[in-house]
Amino acid sequence: RNLDFKIVENGKLAVDEVQKSHPKLILMDISMPVMNGIEATGEIRRLFGPSGSGQSPIIIGVTAHALKDDRESCIAAGMDDYMSKPISPDMLIEKICKWLPELELPDEDNQPNRSRFTR
Repeated sequence: RNLDFKIVENGKLAVDEVQKSHPKLILMDISMPVMNGIEATGEIRRLFGPSGSGQSPIIIGVTAHALKDDRESCIAAGMDDYMSKPISPDMLIEKICKWLPELELPDEDNQPNRSRFTR
């Protein structure tokens, strides 16, 4: 199954895009112009309800900061998870598989296999 990706330039556009396309998962950069990732997450949760409500997307915070307080700030803001930059392809796949287990991503032999990415 194909995955669709949309990239936006700032947090306000992220909120607008979520209202249009209703994604299942968002990688939310914390340091965006106009409206930062914390503010955008708050607005998305206000519009769609809390995480796990069935209406609200999964939000994974992405930041260049790797301090414990940064992760806690993301979770306190309503994000479901957190990744610090730089993000490796394996880390990204692991997070996607964790939060969207219904996806079957191919392994090196092009065979569906999620087990190497789950913990």
